[in-house]
Amino acid sequence: MAAVREGRYIQGNTVRKPDVRREIENAPRKRLSNTTRKNREKARHMSPGYVLFLSMALVAMGWILLNYIKLQSDITNSIKQISSLERELNDLKLANDEEYNRITSSVDLEEVRRIAIQELGMQYAQEGQIITFASENKDYVKQLSSIP
Repeated sequence: MAAVREGRYIQGNTVRKPDVRREIENAPRKRLSNTTRKNREKARHMSPGYVLFLSMALVAMGWILLNYIKLQSDITNSIKQISSLERELNDLKLANDEEYNRITSSVDLEEVRRIAIQELGMQYAQEGQIITFASENKDYVKQLSSIP
């Protein structure tokens, strides 16, 4: 790159750019029309109606933001409450399972069979006493007539 400065060449990438600010400052200023000047003056001053509108918009925005923050807080509190209730449910399920295991392990099935047969006179089913029925519902069978 080469540039001419005061009659001589400057070589390399250190060529200085012309000072644009001086050119802008020295440029002749345009005259503004009366309409433009009046419009700019009106824009600088705010009317009471416009100030009222802006303040109402500010109040409305503040109210909306406060309600939004309140809703977010309610959601956070609800999530914390749900978490606490889930923790309590899990604790109760664990306690219930432990109690069930304790009860089932404390029952002696041989003692139950001995009491049923000896004291209550119960006996095992004989061949032919067990009748199997087909059912649409797997939970139970309704008896509508006597069994043969």
